[in-house]
Amino acid sequence: MFAPLKIWRKWHRRVNTTQKRHAVASALAASACAPLVMARGHRVLDVPELPLVSDSLNVDSTGAFLRNINQLGASADLERVRRSKKTRNGTGKMRASRFTLRRGPLVVFSDEDSKVAQNARNLPGVDVCNVHRLNLLHLAPGGHLGRFLIFTKNAFNALDNIFGTYNEKGTEKAGFQLARSHMDCADIARIINSDNVQNALREIRTSVRVHDKTKKNPLKNASMMQKLNPFAKQATALNKMATEQRKKDRAAAIKVKRSKAGSKDKATRNARFNGLAAG
Repeated sequence: MFAPLKIWRKWHRRVNTTQKRHAVASALAASACAPLVMARGHRVLDVPELPLVSDSLNVDSTGAFLRNINQLGASADLERVRRSKKTRNGTGKMRASRFTLRRGPLVVFSDEDSKVAQNARNLPGVDVCNVHRLNLLHLAPGGHLGRFLIFTKNAFNALDNIFGTYNEKGTEKAGFQLARSHMDCADIARIINSDNVQNALREIRTSVRVHDKTKKNPLKNASMMQKLNPFAKQATALNKMATEQRKKDRAAAIKVKRSKAGSKDKATRNARFNGLAAG
């Protein structure tokens, strides 16, 4: 690049060797899971099984190689790759990579399959990789697991010697051994609901909340006030009775006051008051 940045710029990041090997092993395991392969965009409905292993790829010509992988069910994925070829946007089309292309199947071969790399180099979207040099750039392009892999028979048989098994260490990667999960049963719901676990657990604790989730105002809501004060309903009835009694007493007093006897008593009181005032 023109005017590059400083030479001490951190272009790469160091990763532990064992960590990288675990990542490669995980990517290989993900390639055998059909939902992950289909989620990545590969067309594998016609593929008989995953991982796909074949012993008919080490042929003399590219045409024979293409016919063999089509018989394995990879024709739909190859058609998807061919239809995805488009011109790159922007000024990047003026550089070396003018076109963009989706990733197709990855053919993993061994040293004994010397003709596989030459046969597949002219097929769009088909990548090849030696089983002794597997890396994440091929197994998980863009950081997405689930690459559609096609193994040759020799390459598939060499995986145990390279990565080892759950019980034996690999011979090629300095004693590397596949990590076994500490949990034999990954069904958490089944474990929690089992009788052994449920018998050891305490009973479910329930907290009685005075206010429910809607947080109603007890001063405005009668049911909430009744929960807070059990005497609230009786007190309301007593207040209602007292109010009605006051209304009756007031009506009776007004009736008496407006009667003839009430008017005479009023006149007597007024005369007495005037006499006191004059004296």
